[in-house]
Amino acid sequence: MTAAAKRAYLALPTHIQKQFGTDLNAVQQGQDPFSSHKVLSESVGPGAIELIENGSPAFRAVYCCKYLNTVFLLHAFEKTTNGVDQKEMDTAKARYKEMKQRVDAERKRAKTAVAPASKAKRGK
Repeated sequence: MTAAAKRAYLALPTHIQKQFGTDLNAVQQGQDPFSSHKVLSESVGPGAIELIENGSPAFRAVYCCKYLNTVFLLHAFEKTTNGVDQKEMDTAKARYKEMKQRVDAERKRAKTAVAPASKAKRGK
Protein backbone atom coordinates (compact mmCIF):
# COMPACT_ATOMS: atom_id res chain seq x y z
CA MET A 1 0.00 0.00 0.00
CA THR A 2 1.36 3.38 -0.93
CA ALA A 3 1.41 6.24 1.55
CA ALA A 4 -1.35 7.96 -0.44
CA ALA A 5 -3.55 4.83 -0.39
CA LYS A 6 -2.96 4.51 3.36
CA ARG A 7 -3.97 8.14 3.93
CA ALA A 8 -7.13 7.63 1.88
CA TYR A 9 -8.00 4.48 3.85
CA LEU A 10 -7.36 6.16 7.21
CA ALA A 11 -9.61 9.07 6.14
CA LEU A 12 -12.59 6.68 6.07
CA PRO A 13 -14.80 6.49 9.17
CA THR A 14 -13.50 3.95 11.70
CA HIS A 15 -16.42 1.54 11.24
CA ILE A 16 -15.81 1.47 7.47
CA GLN A 17 -12.06 0.93 8.01
CA LYS A 18 -12.91 -2.05 10.21
CA GLN A 19 -15.39 -3.45 7.69
CA PHE A 20 -13.05 -3.12 4.71
CA GLY A 21 -10.13 -4.34 6.86
CA THR A 22 -12.09 -7.49 7.68
CA ASP A 23 -12.80 -7.93 3.96
CA LEU A 24 -9.13 -7.54 3.05
CA ASN A 25 -8.12 -9.97 5.77
CA ALA A 26 -10.57 -12.54 4.37
CA VAL A 27 -9.05 -12.05 0.91
CA GLN A 28 -5.56 -12.58 2.37
CA GLN A 29 -6.84 -15.88 3.79
CA GLY A 30 -8.07 -16.98 0.36
CA GLN A 31 -11.75 -16.21 1.02
CA ASP A 32 -14.17 -13.88 -0.70
CA PRO A 33 -14.75 -10.48 0.92
CA PHE A 34 -17.87 -10.20 3.07
CA SER A 35 -18.90 -6.84 1.58
CA SER A 36 -20.52 -6.46 -1.80
CA HIS A 37 -17.85 -6.21 -4.46
CA LYS A 38 -17.35 -5.99 -8.17
CA VAL A 39 -14.53 -6.65 -10.62
CA LEU A 40 -12.85 -3.58 -12.12
CA SER A 41 -10.55 -5.39 -14.57
CA GLU A 42 -11.80 -3.32 -17.50
CA SER A 43 -11.63 0.11 -15.87
CA VAL A 44 -8.68 -0.22 -13.46
CA GLY A 45 -6.69 -3.34 -14.38
CA PRO A 46 -6.65 -7.15 -14.23
CA GLY A 47 -7.44 -8.42 -10.74
CA ALA A 48 -8.77 -5.08 -9.44
CA ILE A 49 -11.78 -5.43 -7.12
CA GLU A 50 -14.01 -2.72 -5.64
CA LEU A 51 -15.45 -3.21 -2.15
CA ILE A 52 -18.85 -1.55 -1.87
CA GLU A 53 -20.59 -0.06 1.17
CA ASN A 54 -23.78 1.65 0.03
CA GLY A 55 -25.65 4.12 2.15
CA SER A 56 -25.60 7.80 2.76
CA PRO A 57 -22.74 8.39 2.48
CA ALA A 58 -21.41 5.45 0.44
CA PHE A 59 -17.81 4.22 0.57
CA ARG A 60 -15.52 2.25 -1.70
CA ALA A 61 -12.13 0.57 -1.48
CA VAL A 62 -10.23 -0.78 -4.49
CA TYR A 63 -7.67 -3.55 -4.13
CA CYS A 64 -5.79 -6.09 -6.23
CA CYS A 65 -4.63 -9.54 -5.13
CA LYS A 66 -3.45 -10.96 -8.45
CA TYR A 67 0.30 -10.50 -7.96
CA LEU A 68 3.02 -11.82 -5.61
CA ASN A 69 0.43 -13.47 -3.31
CA THR A 70 -0.18 -10.00 -1.89
CA VAL A 71 -3.28 -7.89 -1.37
CA PHE A 72 -2.55 -4.37 -2.58
CA LEU A 73 -4.92 -1.64 -1.39
CA LEU A 74 -5.03 0.84 -4.26
CA HIS A 75 -7.56 3.43 -3.14
CA ALA A 76 -10.39 4.14 -0.68
CA PHE A 77 -12.90 6.94 -0.86
CA GLU A 78 -16.33 8.31 -0.03
CA LYS A 79 -18.54 8.04 -3.08
CA THR A 80 -19.86 11.44 -4.13
CA THR A 81 -21.88 10.63 -7.24
CA ASN A 82 -24.61 8.18 -8.26
CA GLY A 83 -22.63 7.13 -11.32
CA VAL A 84 -18.99 6.23 -11.74
CA ASP A 85 -16.74 8.69 -9.92
CA GLN A 86 -14.21 9.08 -12.73
CA LYS A 87 -11.67 11.03 -10.65
CA GLU A 88 -11.55 8.24 -8.06
CA MET A 89 -11.31 5.53 -10.74
CA ASP A 90 -8.48 7.45 -12.40
CA THR A 91 -6.67 7.54 -9.04
CA ALA A 92 -7.16 3.77 -8.61
CA LYS A 93 -5.94 3.15 -12.16
CA ALA A 94 -2.82 5.29 -11.65
CA ARG A 95 -2.02 3.46 -8.40
CA TYR A 96 -2.61 0.14 -10.17
CA LYS A 97 0.03 1.12 -12.75
CA GLU A 98 2.47 2.05 -9.96
CA MET A 99 1.76 -1.27 -8.19
CA LYS A 100 2.28 -3.20 -11.43
CA GLN A 101 5.66 -1.49 -11.98
CA ARG A 102 6.74 -2.51 -8.46
CA VAL A 103 5.52 -6.08 -9.06
CA ASP A 104 7.38 -6.30 -12.38
CA ALA A 105 10.56 -4.93 -10.78
CA GLU A 106 10.29 -7.46 -7.92
CA ARG A 107 9.79 -10.33 -10.36
CA LYS A 108 12.79 -9.21 -12.40
CA ARG A 109 14.91 -8.88 -9.25
CA ALA A 110 13.86 -12.35 -8.08
CA LYS A 111 14.57 -13.84 -11.49
CA THR A 112 18.08 -12.35 -11.67
CA ALA A 113 18.81 -13.49 -8.10
CA VAL A 114 17.88 -17.09 -9.00
CA ALA A 115 19.76 -17.13 -12.33
CA PRO A 116 23.33 -16.87 -10.88
CA ALA A 117 22.53 -19.52 -8.29
CA SER A 118 21.29 -21.86 -11.02
CA LYS A 119 24.46 -21.34 -13.06
CA ALA A 120 26.62 -22.04 -10.01
CA LYS A 121 24.83 -25.34 -9.39
CA ARG A 122 25.28 -26.44 -13.02
CA GLY A 123 28.99 -25.61 -12.88
CA LYS A 124 29.63 -28.04 -9.98
